[in-house]
Amino acid sequence: MGANQKLQQSEAHHQAVMRPVCRQDGTREGVFGDLRFRALLPETDWQKLPAAIQQRFTKRLAEGETVLYRGRVTKTRLTRMGWVVAQLCRLIGAPLPYTKNTKGTAVVAVTEDRRAGGQLWTRLYTRDGKFPHVVHSAKRFCGPTGLEEYVGHGVGMALTIHVIRQALVFRSVHYFVELFGGRFRLPRLLSPGRMEIVHAEAEGGKFSFTLSLTHPWLGPLVHQVAYFEEV
Repeated sequence: MGANQKLQQSEAHHQAVMRPVCRQDGTREGVFGDLRFRALLPETDWQKLPAAIQQRFTKRLAEGETVLYRGRVTKTRLTRMGWVVAQLCRLIGAPLPYTKNTKGTAVVAVTEDRRAGGQLWTRLYTRDGKFPHVVHSAKRFCGPTGLEEYVGHGVGMALTIHVIRQALVFRSVHYFVELFGGRFRLPRLLSPGRMEIVHAEAEGGKFSFTLSLTHPWLGPLVHQVAYFEEV
């Protein structure tokens, strides 16, 4: 094989990896049901997870089917700059908690939607004396990392998955904007920081959901902890 042919094959492979094509095979049946999250982890890491988390992230949902989780937010902490960033994010659907020290009941609905490229997540957080804070997003099995969270208005983030201390950890790699039929990665200077979401098992059949946003220069901006159980 000539050098030019090898170069063309390498470039074609690179383009295929970078192309944000969403997988549509998430409803494959088998011993473990939905294999999309599991496929993003080394098998040795997957086996470190508690059985309850494995079952939760291989739950097979039919098209349009929804699973519900109910729980309670126990902590919400925003720094001054975190509050500013959260208010700005309200322009794209308020994906971050924007009220300081918020606690209260919460409901999460996860719906399978192949047209969206994965799962639709709807999170509802109650607020005393005010309308609930509702967050819509889609987990799409796309892009260079194999997983991204799309919040609407053309904005999303590429994610990687890790297993740390028997918890499933999602971390942002970069943010992107889809505009005029194109897809553009946000420069690091315009990024709000690294998003980290930790899903860990808790007592009584519950699990914890911890969201943290940390800026490389400004430090921690947002931190929220909630506990859920399946309805």
